[in-house]
Amino acid sequence: MKRLILLRHGQSTWNLENRFTGWHDVDLSDQGRLEATRAGELMQTAGIAPQMVFTSVLTRAIRTAFMSLDVLDRLWVPMLKDWRLNERHYGALTGLNKSETAAEYGDEQVHVWRRSFATPPPPLDTDDARHPRHDPRYADLDPAQLPGTESLKDTLARVMPFHASDIVPALERYDSVLIAAHGNSLRALVKHLEGLSDEAITGVEIATGDPLVYELNADLSVRSKTSLRDGA
Repeated sequence: MKRLILLRHGQSTWNLENRFTGWHDVDLSDQGRLEATRAGELMQTAGIAPQMVFTSVLTRAIRTAFMSLDVLDRLWVPMLKDWRLNERHYGALTGLNKSETAAEYGDEQVHVWRRSFATPPPPLDTDDARHPRHDPRYADLDPAQLPGTESLKDTLARVMPFHASDIVPALERYDSVLIAAHGNSLRALVKHLEGLSDEAITGVEIATGDPLVYELNADLSVRSKTSLRDGA
């Protein structure tokens, strides 16, 4: 039996400040570090020993992966960091306080930007310092690949090719694979794994620091899903 563990990073400093984060690189809050350690403890109790780890190129996901693996004494396992597992890009909303943004644009508009499947927030101009074209971690990528904003649909469009090219082969090789990433990149994977509709996925929430364990059949179809924190 195969296991795929999806782990959203622990609370970040901008989660704590209620700000749109997206591709902006922030670290874990004190609470987030506790959540990352607790995720490792939950996996340890469940007898889960990841043999391969995937994460984004953002600090909050990488640190969550390392802190949970440290508890498991498995810092040595192969780890692949890839931008395609990044959080969705929040465009011009990046860095803004969510409550203040709702007060300015209206709750309904902000809800559409946050929760719709295909409507992205306003984009960043390419000369905006917040645009990923100016971040050295993406220097080797074609600038045309780097978004100025994204919807969940756009996020899905970059996550799924990575799933096919890298995650599936890892699952074919290893019995236990951990992905430490973000709410929306993980929702893209959940949509695929559970066969959810575009409408249904908009209502799915993934909690920080909660390992979601998918037990997979030989053909990688889902046999069961368990939240280690909630036990269901």
